[in-house]
Amino acid sequence: MPELSMPAAGELKPVQALSLWHDVVLQSVRQEGPDLSSRQLAIMFIVYLDPPPHTVRGLAATLGVSKPAVTRALDTLGGLDLLKRLRDDADRRNVLVQRTVKGAAFMRDFADIIVRSSRGLIA
Repeated sequence: MPELSMPAAGELKPVQALSLWHDVVLQSVRQEGPDLSSRQLAIMFIVYLDPPPHTVRGLAATLGVSKPAVTRALDTLGGLDLLKRLRDDADRRNVLVQRTVKGAAFMRDFADIIVRSSRGLIA
């Protein structure tokens, strides 16, 4: 097992990182709105943080999962109006994954949860 190094000043210690994620997950489950899986959240992060275009094929490659697994996650996210899928007019074989207003609001609220949870953890 690799040796754990001491975090540099201003960095989280492993137990602090776990505590932060614990608090974020608890708050996200308790709030009104959808309770997303890790895969669904990962897709949301990619689509909202990485520059477009985003395709089902590209998301599957980035996540290291099958296209059907991405499609199932997108079915749920699309049903919640957090993302939408459109056929690529330039290449009809591609399905583009795009942001929505409701999805942007969800990500802003999720970021707020992270910020609130992180206060006081970093010295």
